[in-house]
Amino acid sequence: MDWTTFVWMFVMLKIPIALLLWLVWYAIQTPEPETADDQDDGGSDRRHGQLPRHPGPPRRGGPHASPLPAPPRVRTAARSRDTTRD
Repeated sequence: MDWTTFVWMFVMLKIPIALLLWLVWYAIQTPEPETADDQDDGGSDRRHGQLPRHPGPPRRGGPHASPLPAPPRVRTAARSRDTTRD
């Protein structure tokens, strides 16, 4: 076994493990308390007295509207066939 393989296996492959441990440690740290300058309660900006607006009736038209009436049909004069044979 070459010494570079030894270094690769025992040193270089430990770097991702060390970074993963640091990430977990960073994620579980308690966050710093926010300053008192921010008096926002975290709620929405909607006033409590307003009710939500309900949707109105559906609009007429569009792809699901009643189809247009069919155009009037026009018959064409048929050619008379000569039924006599020679």
